[in-house]
Amino acid sequence: MAQGTGKGYVIARAIVTDPVTWAAYGAAATPVMAQHGGRPIVRGGRCEVVEGEARARNAVLEFPSYDDALAYVRSESYGEVRRLRDGAGSIDMIVVEGA
Repeated sequence: MAQGTGKGYVIARAIVTDPVTWAAYGAAATPVMAQHGGRPIVRGGRCEVVEGEARARNAVLEFPSYDDALAYVRSESYGEVRRLRDGAGSIDMIVVEGA
């Protein structure tokens, strides 16, 4: 795995309109994430808006490095899995380097 200066994180905020299809996407994405050294730290769960806009579904995925996180979202395997959620909602996703 690539080595950066800090851990990498994928932060996703989603509006889910088809929970069954979205769940299939999440299940299929999990082994692809693991192949890149990723693990979920936040995946759904309760949330409360304390400032600004929010989405009902939130996820934070941790990777060994920023480069590993980018490799995950840019991988052919994830691209195939990503198509599973087409029409099931909308998502904002960013990759950030940890402190």
